[in-house]
Amino acid sequence: MMQQTVLVTGGSGFLGQNIIRRLTGEGYSVSCLDRYEAPFLEECGAKFISGDISEVKHLEGVLEGVDAVIHMACTILPQMSNSDPLFDVVTNVGGSLHLLDAAVKNKVKKVIFFSSGGTVYGVPRQVPIPETHPTNPTCSYGISKLMVEKYLRLYRELYGLNTCSLRLANPYGPYQRVKSAQGAIPVFCYKALTGEPIEIWGDGSVRRDFIYVGDVVSAVLKAVGTEEEIPQEINIGSGQAVSIRELLAFIAEATGKELDCRYKPARAFDVPVSMLDITLAEKYLHWKPETSLADGLRKTVEYIRQNCI
Repeated sequence: MMQQTVLVTGGSGFLGQNIIRRLTGEGYSVSCLDRYEAPFLEECGAKFISGDISEVKHLEGVLEGVDAVIHMACTILPQMSNSDPLFDVVTNVGGSLHLLDAAVKNKVKKVIFFSSGGTVYGVPRQVPIPETHPTNPTCSYGISKLMVEKYLRLYRELYGLNTCSLRLANPYGPYQRVKSAQGAIPVFCYKALTGEPIEIWGDGSVRRDFIYVGDVVSAVLKAVGTEEEIPQEINIGSGQAVSIRELLAFIAEATGKELDCRYKPARAFDVPVSMLDITLAEKYLHWKPETSLADGLRKTVEYIRQNCI
C-alpha cells in the first residue's frame, strides 16, 4: 500500500496536534496549512505550510499530490460569531470554497470537514440528535458550518469529490488551551487546580455532550482510511450528555479540589441540551467512543498538572 498524503488545514491547534501526531504515527505523510507554526509539527515529522485557505493561488500548489484533506481551519468562535456574521461568512465559507475548488483541480480523493454537532442543529426537538434532525442554528458560527456542509454536498454531486462532514460534539483533552474562550473542560480544570473562580453561564442545568479527543482522533482516522462509501454527515459524540453541574462534580473529584463557582446570566445562544446520536458512526465508520468522562478528565487533569501549571 502506498503512503497516503494528508493535508490538515488549521492543524496547529488542539485538535490538529492530536490528529497530526496520530496520523504521522500511523505512517501518513502529513502537511499542516496554518497561519501559526507549532513546535510539535517538526517533532512528529509533519511539514508546516504558512498560509490560510483564503489564498487561492497558494492553495492550488499546496494541494498538489494530496490524497486527503482534513479541513479544520476556522477563524471565529461560536460565542463571538453573532457580533460579526459577515466576517464569519467571508472568511470561513469563502475560504472553504477556495479549498474545494483547489481540491477538485488537484484531484484530491477525499475531503473531511470538521463541522459542529453542538451548533448546526439549534434547539433539539429530540435527544439524542440524529443527522436527519432539522438544522436551525442559533448562532452565525453554526450557520456558516452548515453552509460549508451544503457546499461539500454540492461538490460531491457536481464533481464527484468524496466529501464528509463530521459533526463534532464538545472535544476535550491534552494540548487544549487552558486560557481560552472555547473549551469548558480545560478552563474549568485549570481554574480548579489553581484555585481561581469558575464562571458558569446560567444555573448549570444545560447538558452537553463531551467527547475525549483520543476518541475523536480514532473517528477521523476511520473516516480518512475507509474505502467504503460513508454518509455525507456523521455525528461524532460520546453517546451521553451531562449537565454543567454534573461536570463540575466530576472535575472536583478528578482534581481533588473544592471549586469556587460563580454563576452569571445565561447566554441567549446556549441551547438547553445537546447530545448526538452516533448510530451512523458506529455503522459506517465501525467506531465508537471508548473513553469515559471520568477517565478522560483524569487524563486531562494530569496533562494540565504536568504542562500548564
